Amino acid sequence: MREFLHAYPLLAVLVYAAGGILILAAAYFVIDRLTPGHLSKTIFEEKNTAAAMVVSAALVGVAIIIASSIVG
Repeated sequence: MREFLHAYPLLAVLVYAAGGILILAAAYFVIDRLTPGHLSKTIFEEKNTAAAMVVSAALVGVAIIIASSIVG
C-alpha cells in the first residue's frame, strides 16, 4: 500500500459523515413533529417557500452544532 493512503482517516471520515447525515435526518423529523401540519406536503405539494426557509434555517443550525461537535 502506498504511504499516503491510509485506511483509518478515510474510515473516520465515512463514519463521521454517515453519523452527521443520520443526526441531520433525525433533526428533520423532530422539526416536522414540532411544526403544525406535514412539512413535506407543505413544501413540495403546496410550494410554501416560507416553510422551506424555516426548515432550512433550523437544519443549518443543527448542522453547525454537529460540525462543531465533530471538530472540537
